[in-house]
Amino acid sequence: MYTATTNLVAAAQGIDSNHNKNGNSSGKSQRTAKTFVTSLQLGLVVGLCFGSIVALFGGALLRTLMGSENLDPAVFNAALRYVRIRSIGMPAAVVIGSAQSACLGMQDVRSPLYVLVAAALVNLVGDILFVGNKSPWIGGAAGAAWATTISQYAALALFLKWLKYKPRAALLQNTDTTTVSEEADQQLNDSVNVNAINDSNLIDSKFEFSTVSRNGADGRSLFSSHRKVIPNRINGLWSPSSAKYLKSTSSTAFTSLQKLRFSLQRSPKAGVNTMKDTRKTSPNSSSMKSRGFLQGHFKTSDLFKWSKINKSIANEFKPFVIPVTISSVGRISGYIAMSHVASSALGTTDMAAQQIVFSFFCCLTPLVDALSQTAQSFVPTIFEKEKSLRRTKALKQAYNSFFKAGSIFGSFILGLITFIPFLSRFFTTDPFVIAKVQGAIPGLMTFFAVGGLMCVGEGMLLGQKDLRFLGRMYGAYFFIVPYIMLRLKKRALLGIQDVGIGTMWGIFSIYQCIRVAIWHVRLKLLQKRTERETLSFKENSSLR
Repeated sequence: MYTATTNLVAAAQGIDSNHNKNGNSSGKSQRTAKTFVTSLQLGLVVGLCFGSIVALFGGALLRTLMGSENLDPAVFNAALRYVRIRSIGMPAAVVIGSAQSACLGMQDVRSPLYVLVAAALVNLVGDILFVGNKSPWIGGAAGAAWATTISQYAALALFLKWLKYKPRAALLQNTDTTTVSEEADQQLNDSVNVNAINDSNLIDSKFEFSTVSRNGADGRSLFSSHRKVIPNRINGLWSPSSAKYLKSTSSTAFTSLQKLRFSLQRSPKAGVNTMKDTRKTSPNSSSMKSRGFLQGHFKTSDLFKWSKINKSIANEFKPFVIPVTISSVGRISGYIAMSHVASSALGTTDMAAQQIVFSFFCCLTPLVDALSQTAQSFVPTIFEKEKSLRRTKALKQAYNSFFKAGSIFGSFILGLITFIPFLSRFFTTDPFVIAKVQGAIPGLMTFFAVGGLMCVGEGMLLGQKDLRFLGRMYGAYFFIVPYIMLRLKKRALLGIQDVGIGTMWGIFSIYQCIRVAIWHVRLKLLQKRTERETLSFKENSSLR
C-alpha cells in the first residue's frame, strides 16, 4: 500500500507537470490530489480489513507464535488484550501510513515528521496515564496499547487537518498573487484590443509591474497607479483624427510587449522577480508541499464514501499488490530462515550473539532504506515525463547521483559497524558471546557496504514500475535463500561443518552482493531501452 502510494503520487505529479507545461493550468495538481485522496480511502479499507482479521483471529495467531505447549494463561490473556486493542487502531495506522507515503511522493518530508512527533507526545502522555492503572483492561500492557491506539487517531486527526487547511498567510499570499496576476493580464488584453496606448508607456508599466516584491505589495500599488492612467490615456487618444496613428502604433506596441514578456520569462537573473519566481521561492511550497494541498479536494467524510472511490485510479494500485507483497515476503524469508537456523541448530551462545547482531542490523537498516524511499519519490516524476532526450538524460543523471549516494551511505555505515564490538559489551558480559558477535562482523560489513547500492537499485526499479521483474526475483529468493540456510542447518546437525552466526551472515552477505549486481545490471538494461525508445520517438517525430 505504502510503496504504491509513493510511486503513484510521484507519477501523478509528473503527469500534472506535463499538463501544466502544455498550457492546461486549469487542472493544476488535479491528478495528484485525486491519487492522494484515493490512497487515503483505500488505506481505510485495508486498515479495517486487517484490523478485523487481527481482532477475530488474534487468539489463533498468538497460539501459533507462542506455541501451544506449556502456555501460560496469564501471559496469553494479556497478549490477547494487547492485540485486540491495537487492532482498533489499525485503520488509523494504515491511513497515516498512506498519507505519509503520499507526502514522500510529493517530496515533502517535513509534514509527516511534524505530525508524527505530535503523535509521539500523545503516546507518551497516554503511557504515563494508563500503564500504571491496576485494571487489566486499562493498565499494564493494555494501557500501553490504548496509549498507542489513541495516539494513532490523534495523529490521523492532525494529519487530515494539516492536509485540508492552509495557513492564513499562505491563503492571503496566493489570493493576492492570483488577483494581481489576473488584473494585469486582463488590463493588458483590454489595452491591446483598444489599440490606443502608447507603447513606450505601457512597456514601462508592464516592466514595473513585473518587478514586484516577494509579497506582491509593491506590484499591486504600481499597477493601481497605472490602472488610473491607462483609461485617461485611452480617452485622450481615441478620436477619428487619431485613428490612423493608433493603427500604426498598435502593432508596434503588441510586438514590443510580446518581446518584453518573453525576455522577462527567459531572463529572471536581470533583477526581475516575476510572479512565477515568487511562487517557486515560497517556503511553504518548497518545504511543506502537502500542507493544505487537499483543500477543496477532500473532506473527512470522504474517507467513508467508498462508493465514490475513483475506480480508474484505484485500479492503478492493483499492479503493485502481488509483486510488492512477494517482494516483502521474499525479503523477510531470509531473516526468518536465519533465526530458525540459529534457534534450532546452534547453541545458546550463538543464539545470544545472533540477537545482538540482529538488533544492530535493525538499527542500521533504516539508514539505507531511506535511499529507496527517496528514489521512489524522485524517479517516478521523471519517468512519467514525455519521452524526450531531456527525460533520458535526467534518468541517467538520477541513477548516477543515487549510485554515489548509495556508495557514501555504505561507507558511512561501515564506520558505524566498527563500533559494534565495543557497543556489544553493553548487551552482554559473556566473552564467548562477544567473540561470536565479532565473528559476524565481516559478513555484516560486506552486507552493508553494498546495502546503499541495493536500496538505490530497488528504489529506482520501483520508481520505473519494473514490478514484474522485482516480483519474479524475490519470488525466487523466497525459495533459494531458505533452502541454502536449511542446508546449512543440516550440515551443522550432522557435524559436517562447524556452523556459527559468522557463517550465516557470510552467506547472507553473498546473497546481498548477488542482489545488488542483478539490480544494477537491470537498471543499465532499462537505461539502454529508454535511449532506444527516445531515438525511435525522435525519428518518428521528424518523419511527421
